[in-house]
Amino acid sequence: KSKQVAEKFKKALALTKGVAGVSGEKVLLDYIASYWTVVLEVEVENLDGFEREMAAYRERADVQAAVAGYMDLVEEGHREIYRIV
Repeated sequence: KSKQVAEKFKKALALTKGVAGVSGEKVLLDYIASYWTVVLEVEVENLDGFEREMAAYRERADVQAAVAGYMDLVEEGHREIYRIV
């Protein structure tokens, strides 16, 4: 079901246009390994600002519609945050 999750994420990322401090949006799909991993990647100017912007972003009806039901397609997940040096 990774392709379905990736499609939902692509729709949601398209809605980040205009969200302050967010750029480099990508959906990466590992379809070779047995895990069928989907990665959602974004670059942000600053993590505090990103968290504030995402709180409002997650409440938007268009975003909620874009990702509706994705948790039914996911077995597990985690978040990794990297600082570019």
